[in-house]
Amino acid sequence: MSEPTTTPTTTQTGTPVASDAHSLTIGADGATVLHDRYLVEKLAQFNRERIPERIVHAKGGGAFGSFEVTADVSAYTRAAVFQPGSTVETLLRFSSVAGEQGSPDTWRDVRGFSLKFYTTEGNYDIVGNNTPVFFIRDGIKFPDFIHSQKRLPGSGLRDADMQWDFWTLSPESAHQVTYLMGDRGLPKSWREMQGYGSHTYQWINAEGEKFWVKYHFRSQQGDLHLDAESAEAIAGADADYYRRDLHEAIEAGNHPKWDLHVQVMPYDDAKTYRYNPFDLTKVWPHADYPLIPVGTLTLDRNPQNFFAEIEQAAFSPANTVPGIAISPDKMLMARVFSYPDAQRYRVGTNYNQIPVNAPHAASVANYSQDGAQRHGFNAPTTPVYAPNSFGGPVASAAAAAEGGWESDGELVRAAYTLRSDDSDFGQAGTLYREVYSAEAKLRLQATLAGQARSITIDEIRERFFQYWTNVDADLGAALREGFAGEDAAA
Repeated sequence: MSEPTTTPTTTQTGTPVASDAHSLTIGADGATVLHDRYLVEKLAQFNRERIPERIVHAKGGGAFGSFEVTADVSAYTRAAVFQPGSTVETLLRFSSVAGEQGSPDTWRDVRGFSLKFYTTEGNYDIVGNNTPVFFIRDGIKFPDFIHSQKRLPGSGLRDADMQWDFWTLSPESAHQVTYLMGDRGLPKSWREMQGYGSHTYQWINAEGEKFWVKYHFRSQQGDLHLDAESAEAIAGADADYYRRDLHEAIEAGNHPKWDLHVQVMPYDDAKTYRYNPFDLTKVWPHADYPLIPVGTLTLDRNPQNFFAEIEQAAFSPANTVPGIAISPDKMLMARVFSYPDAQRYRVGTNYNQIPVNAPHAASVANYSQDGAQRHGFNAPTTPVYAPNSFGGPVASAAAAAEGGWESDGELVRAAYTLRSDDSDFGQAGTLYREVYSAEAKLRLQATLAGQARSITIDEIRERFFQYWTNVDADLGAALREGFAGEDAAA
């Protein structure tokens, strides 16, 4: 037992309070008085302990660590974070996509992999997943996709008909759904899965040359998975299995590590490459653009306060640094708006002033002011507008080293222009036939057979079978025959 403290309990404004056990009442048995300001303050604060949960990626966890550059990629980017010998502080948050705060960690889902680098040039965020692709390629469809994966408004239940209705009417989803229904949908732990930036980004070197880049974080712990039966059992026994595993591993000194590699595409290659390199539903085959090593990410510090440092953490692909920019990826361009907008709603107008989100290795200098929960501010002698004659900060194109690309066309609402090898189902079929082992194929077929049984509307089930036939004819035929046999036996 520790020694009793001599520090008095206080109100939020520092005034000592008389009791943490007894409200102020009229006599021991009388009414509680409203002017017991500590009672009112304590209950009001308690009522506001939670902020709105994330619309997606609500359930998660994370840890702090460092990223060390072990190779030389300075020919491709001038970003300080990726220069030889650089070491920067990092925060990595893992999550599921569809589940709410209380959902089990081991439900089948894509896993979020969001990384913040606290660099000397400002914070840089990579907001990705444990898969290299995504379900859709245009941000205008994102609310519809998420709605289809959440819950029905009437019953409040998740619904297979709704999910498969959306997926089968959105054929670009096939590549990601093949990952989701395969082993990647049930990672053994957050430590034992891969991470990807997924999008294509732009790198700019010191000479101003531009390159396209994709990020791959390869787990040193291995890319391991749970079988469906084990995942279901864990979901019932320990809903926080992944969160507990990460916390306990770091506490025990078992610090997880990932090796960062990038694929680099010369700027002009994107104009004629056989796949659209900005389509989030596609990968760049490694035979065309091999992995180039960059450095190692290590997680070695658990959060001291989960709410302050993980729940309030805000990640955004809009957070770039000199030498790194976005690309003409339609999903990425939509996320650049959507993520900061979500954080202003969820955490507050000045969410970037919260310690976990504020720059740790760079200073802030701008003319932003006021807003709810403002607690950082400039000296009164600092001008509040630009341009000015009083020595305020000045924008610098050279320091920003912005990227960009040329574009010349009408304003239209249309899908990407098709390339020579473009197909919604082509890479999904290659993943199934050439990447999955025989055992992985059987596990995928078993999972899909269960999905077919969960669909209650015949039209949607028929589209389900056609969807997988488009991925692979033999796979589709096996699913259809298996279901027909079960139907006949019933």
